Amino acid sequence: MNTRERIKSYIEGVVMQLLDDDEDIFELGLVDSLFGLQLVSFVEQEFGLEVDGDDLDIDNFCSIAALDRFVNSKIIPSVER
Repeated sequence: MNTRERIKSYIEGVVMQLLDDDEDIFELGLVDSLFGLQLVSFVEQEFGLEVDGDDLDIDNFCSIAALDRFVNSKIIPSVER
């Protein structure tokens, strides 16, 4: 499974419905700020990343596509080192 599929599977499993990749899960009222913290934990554990304070922007976590972009932006620089 690629990054987007792993994220999609996790989020859809929690909200118990299928989502388009660009749907804002917070704006739709499917999740709350507590789930935002769970997303941070999921990203750190699932992808072996450290989410810094500067990364804690709702725009990074609001949709499957946004989270995929965020995770890949963190993975690619660490691979290039």
